[in-house]
Amino acid sequence: MACFVVPGTEAIVATAVLVAVKHHEKKLAAPSLGNGNAAQTEKKTPFSKKLGWLCSLLWGGVALLAFEHIWHGEVVPFPPFLTAAADPASKAEMLHEMGTSGVAMAVLVTLVWVGMVVISGVLESKSAAKTVEENV
Repeated sequence: MACFVVPGTEAIVATAVLVAVKHHEKKLAAPSLGNGNAAQTEKKTPFSKKLGWLCSLLWGGVALLAFEHIWHGEVVPFPPFLTAAADPASKAEMLHEMGTSGVAMAVLVTLVWVGMVVISGVLESKSAAKTVEENV
């Protein structure tokens, strides 16, 4: 019914954090342009890009789930928008679904993203070690 609301809320928060992180990275990168470390910084994926992966995963899932709920008539274009919100008995069921399925989906997507970030870090460190060995 409304399970997509929880990952949608996480997607909104993650997007807001992404904007702040991009702004912070841009501010930090401006003074260090003349370092000469361009080759070293190019190999490391910025955190904003990794956070963008999370936003993409979340927004994609939310769009798919919202479409599915619209298709089944559970979301309508007029208030209260969620058909379950009109009936008190259905509202309790909707909140339960949000608390179980919605939270589970948001946690699972976030764990998948954490796995992606860890794998990315391992691959980057292996690549950096290989580059150092080749230069020695």
